[in-house]
Amino acid sequence: MVLLIERIYSIREKTARFCSIDHTRTAHYTCPMTQFISFPSWISPEIIPGLPLRWYGLMYVVAFSFAYLMIRVQARKGDIALDADQTLNLVLYCVVGLVVGARLFSVLFYDGTTYYWTHPWMIFWPFRDGRFVGLPGMSYHGGLVGAILGAWLFSRKYRFNFLSLADTVSYAAPLGYTFGRLGNFINGELFGRVSTTPWAMVFPDAPRFSTNYEWVRTLADSLGIAYQSGELVNLPRHPSQLYEALFEGVLLFCFLWFVIRKRKNLKTGMGLAWYMIGYGTVRFFIEYLRSPDENLGYILAFGKQSDNIALFQSFFNFSMGQLFCLAMIFSGIIFILVLRKQKGALHVSHT
Repeated sequence: MVLLIERIYSIREKTARFCSIDHTRTAHYTCPMTQFISFPSWISPEIIPGLPLRWYGLMYVVAFSFAYLMIRVQARKGDIALDADQTLNLVLYCVVGLVVGARLFSVLFYDGTTYYWTHPWMIFWPFRDGRFVGLPGMSYHGGLVGAILGAWLFSRKYRFNFLSLADTVSYAAPLGYTFGRLGNFINGELFGRVSTTPWAMVFPDAPRFSTNYEWVRTLADSLGIAYQSGELVNLPRHPSQLYEALFEGVLLFCFLWFVIRKRKNLKTGMGLAWYMIGYGTVRFFIEYLRSPDENLGYILAFGKQSDNIALFQSFFNFSMGQLFCLAMIFSGIIFILVLRKQKGALHVSHT
């Protein structure tokens, strides 16, 4: 991920050196240097052009593989008594639960249409008009619920302590999650709000904005973007996928793996509780930088609003994702309070 970011910044510097002003067009120019990063042209969603093999799908495979490896590391250290076959089965249970939960939550809470209510068989059908399109629309929070249910079913069948399994998976999950968000970035999807920060990026498939609006012209002028009257322009946005890969993935993994997991006298279940609090908190704030779903907008809006939700408006406007994150945070806190009052099993920490 570091190499990817370094290459993006090198492209930005090269672009800036060759930025010039064309006085022959009826456009507005106020800056001699482009103040944003263009989405790297060398990044393509397809691994091999023309074949239905995409980096996004490969990132999921890598994510699940890393989760498997990190669970095996814990098993070798004696954190949990799982052999290789049991670990693989646990991952498969969680993956199936994740996919089912992610799709169902996406349809129930994010779709905003009645299509899947009248075509329920299409929820898990990966083809559209004879083309393979995968499973468009996956909700993280639904995936979390599904993965937890999958781990619970595994614990029932193989007679494992569910909370021990939940802790084990929680410590491994964030590192795998990192690759999922990198897949979103490669796909050029789930981008953030319009931004004027130096690292803001223009995503090729992001919705354009009409220069008939004053705020669009003002931003375009400040960023050195050329336009003609009435033209649609693509404004730079926060690369929120990379924010999430770093904070919800790498940093959360380090916190759980090197801080929480290493605590002495840690009660079983605390790993899951801290994962819910940690992820929920980080994602809640990053949601302010993400672009909300156009068909949903804000679920609760107590602050300033405008016609375009692509702009940050208020800390008191909350998206669907933020409400689910609040539920995660409060659930994690309540879980910790309950565990502290119980005389339950202690998790053995290892260095």
